[in-house]
Amino acid sequence: MTTSPLALLGGPPVIDVPGPHFAWPPIEGSDVEAVTGQLMSAVSIPDRSGVVAALEDSLASLLGVRHVVTTCTGTAALHSMYAAAGIGPGDEVIVPALTFHATATPLFHLGARPVLADVDTGGQLDLDDAARRITARTKAVVAVHLWGLPENMDAFAAFSTRHGLMLLEDGSHAHGATWRSQQVGSFGRAAAFSLNGPKPLSAGEGGFVATDDTELYYRVLLHGQYNQRCRREIPADHALASYAVTGMGLKLRIHPLAAALAHAQLPRLKDYLTGREACAARMRRALHGVPGIDVPHPPSQAGPAWYALPLRYRPDQLAGLPVERFLEAIHAEGAGEVDLPGSTRALGDHPLFHTPGVLLPGYADHQGPATDSFTIAQRVHRTTVKLPVWHRDQDLQLAEVYTAAIIKVAEHHKDLVK
Repeated sequence: MTTSPLALLGGPPVIDVPGPHFAWPPIEGSDVEAVTGQLMSAVSIPDRSGVVAALEDSLASLLGVRHVVTTCTGTAALHSMYAAAGIGPGDEVIVPALTFHATATPLFHLGARPVLADVDTGGQLDLDDAARRITARTKAVVAVHLWGLPENMDAFAAFSTRHGLMLLEDGSHAHGATWRSQQVGSFGRAAAFSLNGPKPLSAGEGGFVATDDTELYYRVLLHGQYNQRCRREIPADHALASYAVTGMGLKLRIHPLAAALAHAQLPRLKDYLTGREACAARMRRALHGVPGIDVPHPPSQAGPAWYALPLRYRPDQLAGLPVERFLEAIHAEGAGEVDLPGSTRALGDHPLFHTPGVLLPGYADHQGPATDSFTIAQRVHRTTVKLPVWHRDQDLQLAEVYTAAIIKVAEHHKDLVK
């Protein structure tokens, strides 16, 4: 007979409602009507018209920028942004060593070199480390708003100006997030966003580039749109107009059904974010001071989108209990949506950043960073536990029982150590 209340050791679980407990995006009747209506209208839009134009106009209005170009994925958006920004062979771009790999990998396909810089203990770019990695070839620095938590854009703007670097943004986790009430994605020369399934604004699959720079906008079009759209939007007397039919030879445009879903979701984004803020605040209050858990404390200037709630696991406060065992016990309590980051991780752990020449012959002589170059990024990744952030009032009970499961395991961690 067990003497521990932990479900992993035979006790009753905190949550007995079967999962999944979180699904995204929330599909309503208006979404079904929008997608089926688009299905009956057009399943291919080769120019900027219909639902594609409507979505881009709405996104531009949200961000307060002049131009938005939608793409088939967030990776494609990053690729187009870098290409349009003039990044090419031999150029270097500083990216945080802790992010999803697509923040950096498109640079390989442009002949450029992603230069990884370590992060601070909060997982945001360490600008002092970034400064040490600047060379004569460094062209840009990328602000990544990881987990929907805005970077310090005051510091980023000052850094890019001081070093003469182009400021670009990866807002893939951060639709609607703000810094000093200004929308994330409107600070740099351009920004790329994902519209992938679990993102705060979802098209199922998709992405977009946002910019105030009209020349860069034309080059984004030429990178992945071509022909009808380019011929109609690039002035006939522009130096690039003669390339309109072929562009750069790539087709990266969004599918109209995906655009219809995102366009139907967009009017609800503000309510989603308001609900997520309330839920995240409740979970952070409940977990504040719990041994083994550090909750994020965004600065007052930040308005997060809360793509997820990243917790820092402190095994030193739980008798050295491995995070994998901690997570196993939480899952046994029925909190199956608590997870360890998988694809969003320390980039230095990926072989592609050490020996890219195996897949990309142009990088056969590339020497990657030493495996211990980004110790903080690696440590932050290894000790991050993430929770979903619900948005509806009726889901706040789920948030409460999830935090209760974490608290229960933390309070009885000695049973697991034994």
